[in-house]
Amino acid sequence: MGRLVLPIELRRNLNIKKGEPVEFFVKNENIVLKKYSPNLTCKVTGTVSEDNLILAKGKVILSREGVDQLLRELEITL
Repeated sequence: MGRLVLPIELRRNLNIKKGEPVEFFVKNENIVLKKYSPNLTCKVTGTVSEDNLILAKGKVILSREGVDQLLRELEITL
């Protein structure tokens, strides 16, 4: 059936709720487990929306709020 039981400590560490999807992929010779995040998830706010901006050739996805927050932080930092 393709099911796998994850220990509670692992789910807590990754903030994975019961029944939430996860991703498995192979990196070098390791199997990597990652909490699933949809393609249009803002990297700053975590919001998923068709209106999110896809930047840097698809490497960065930001919501309008995420852009504003990032700009404020950059102004403070630079």
